[in-house]
Amino acid sequence: MYILSNTPSKGCLLFAIFLGLSYGDVKPEETYNSHKLLPEWLLSLVQNLFTYSLIIIPGGLAIRWIKQTNYIEKISPGGLLYKTILTCVHGKQDLDDDIEKGGEGSSPSTSSGKQKGGIQKLLLCVVGLQSSYLMWGYLQEKIMTTQYDDIKFKDSQFLVFMNRLLALVMVFGYINIFKQPTHKTPLYKYSYSSFSNIMSSWCQYEALKYVSFPTQVICKASKTLAVILMGKVVSRKKFPLYEYVCAGLIFVGVSVFLLWNPQETEKNYTKETTFSGILILIGYIVFDSFTSNWQGELYSTYKMSSYQCMLGTNIFSSLFTGTSLLLEGVLFSNLFICLQHVGLAWDVMSMSIFSMTGQFFIFYCIENFGPVVFTIIMACRQVLSIIVSCLMFGHPLTAQSFVGAVIVFIALFLRIYAKQRFAGEQKIEGRCEKVSGCLLTKL
Repeated sequence: MYILSNTPSKGCLLFAIFLGLSYGDVKPEETYNSHKLLPEWLLSLVQNLFTYSLIIIPGGLAIRWIKQTNYIEKISPGGLLYKTILTCVHGKQDLDDDIEKGGEGSSPSTSSGKQKGGIQKLLLCVVGLQSSYLMWGYLQEKIMTTQYDDIKFKDSQFLVFMNRLLALVMVFGYINIFKQPTHKTPLYKYSYSSFSNIMSSWCQYEALKYVSFPTQVICKASKTLAVILMGKVVSRKKFPLYEYVCAGLIFVGVSVFLLWNPQETEKNYTKETTFSGILILIGYIVFDSFTSNWQGELYSTYKMSSYQCMLGTNIFSSLFTGTSLLLEGVLFSNLFICLQHVGLAWDVMSMSIFSMTGQFFIFYCIENFGPVVFTIIMACRQVLSIIVSCLMFGHPLTAQSFVGAVIVFIALFLRIYAKQRFAGEQKIEGRCEKVSGCLLTKL
């Protein structure tokens, strides 16, 4: 299948081997309870996947049957059933790329002309992204690692559900206020990136039960390794020299950070950073890489706006996680726990709000300043998030671990600079070739 052939599985497998070697001295038995054969996170994962399959399998079979039988041609056009099948299964691929009727406003992504961001907009992006994601990271770690009165909250899927539900409500309102391009994408295609998105988010929350937040951030920053390995192994893609240099620096930095643990707190660290935590982080890297690749394919094929993609993804994310929580019988019990513990309820709601505002600032920043500026801001955010986590939750860092983190972030900034310069040189070469061609034509 196309989806399977385009996933970064092979590249991530090599990256997994690297992480496994880095943690060869970790004791896997620490992740097991004495009265259970399997770790708690694995049981939760299997349970979640089973409930998702109760939606995915019947839905996939129904879509396949509708396509194979050309069922849409057998029903009268214009009716509710016809419109539902057209939107969900076939999409409006025969329509021109006009603008749907919406509110009075105009979406930045659809307005004519190239936008230019000023210093005030840049400052807004920096403050908005940093505050949103620093608070989101802080609350994420607080919810998953601290105790609220007499309970310690453990349901990662409920947090994903709350985040996606709030984002769904907000982006639905936004799309109905601002005009958007005519939506042509078959709705079911968002389910692929939605599934991988909720799985990567689940892995992100769940990993905090087993690894420290700084370790999580460093491993997430090293995702570049998986992308490069996937491109070489799967797509036979060639990369510029600077990509290999940056990948090598990241490899060294991650190795240094993971291998040099504080000797005086060795017991605490082996408890924090376990074999299960590394496996979950590998899962995050795999699913997150697929999400971006699949969404990129949808953008290039159907030309929808970022907000339409956000809406479609969150529809399925809310459906998958909400249904799973209902079938597992924990949705209302989790809501009841939040009502009983006001501090937990406030943190969950605040985290969902910051997650949602962060997504809007991402789109706003890329539309006004492009991906390079956005990447720099987010790289700075990763550095700050480690500092905040160490200060607020007392994570110890040795000088060697600090050096490893610095190497990783230097590699990331070097990659941004080199990529921008390489793109600029290619533009200049293209213009020179154009001028030479015009001169030869005139001669």
